[in-house]
Amino acid sequence: MAPLKALSKQPKTTTLPVRLEEAFRHTLDRYAKFIEANPSYVVGDALRLLFRKDTAFKHWAGRNTYDPKYGQDEGDALTKTA
Repeated sequence: MAPLKALSKQPKTTTLPVRLEEAFRHTLDRYAKFIEANPSYVVGDALRLLFRKDTAFKHWAGRNTYDPKYGQDEGDALTKTA
């Protein structure tokens, strides 16, 4: 059974250009086909799974608040993102 499952309704999204090794891209496309979803969904759900399981990140995130207005964590140099 696949750990990721495609949802019927997709949440609001944003664009993030990334570079992947060709082998990862090929596997990503195959996995998306396997679960009948698109590659963007697979990446998003994989990150959701990672963020949920990573206890060190959860601890860190609890101490570092995120400001969506600037797209950076509190304490970082604040420069407004587009």
